[in-house]
Amino acid sequence: MIENVVEFFKNLPPKQCATCGEKIEEQHECYGNHCQTCNEL
Repeated sequence: MIENVVEFFKNLPPKQCATCGEKIEEQHECYGNHCQTCNEL
């Protein structure tokens, strides 16, 4: 059975920065994979 789309996005794990591993405080479905600190380097 197909899961409700809203429930799918609610259940995604938190994103982590690809460089330092810090939790990224943005929407999980966003394409970015670097935190604000690493993004500014």
